[in-house]
Amino acid sequence: MLQEHCKLLAVLKQTGEIVGRKKLQKLIYIAKKLDFPFFERYQFHFYGPYSEELNLRVEEMSHLDFITEIKEKKGGYQQYRYALSDKGADFLALSNYELPETKGILNVLNEQSSRFLELVSTVLYFEDLPRAEVEEKVVTLKAKQNYSQEEINEAYWFIEQLCKKAASAEANE
Repeated sequence: MLQEHCKLLAVLKQTGEIVGRKKLQKLIYIAKKLDFPFFERYQFHFYGPYSEELNLRVEEMSHLDFITEIKEKKGGYQQYRYALSDKGADFLALSNYELPETKGILNVLNEQSSRFLELVSTVLYFEDLPRAEVEEKVVTLKAKQNYSQEEINEAYWFIEQLCKKAASAEANE
């Protein structure tokens, strides 16, 4: 049980800080799809794949002061910043848990916008469907985001690059 907590702490240790709940959800989901050892269950929600388990784990770790959660007002909404706290770093050190070699994949994901990660995670959520159907779902389910064909193509290219990077990291283990 605590190993799942350590995984989240290790992600925050590696990335330094993750800005936004949506970004955190999408980052973990995409990493899971790349065969990182995450086991949260996801369902499709307003902003794409969402895990209530992950949300509860983040809240729990915040209450334990293992992570810092800073709320910021951004225009008309709240934005959250997550980082590993000193107490969380101490706990992680005691656990001796380390994420498998990632070749910086988590950092690459963290550098992307939440909007783009929402698109990428949505494409991955429907990856078993033919590309034309996935694109139709993106246009229909994500109408408010108004993704262009160019952005959808970029998402597919990005996924391909991530898969290559993940395969390269796996081969070097």
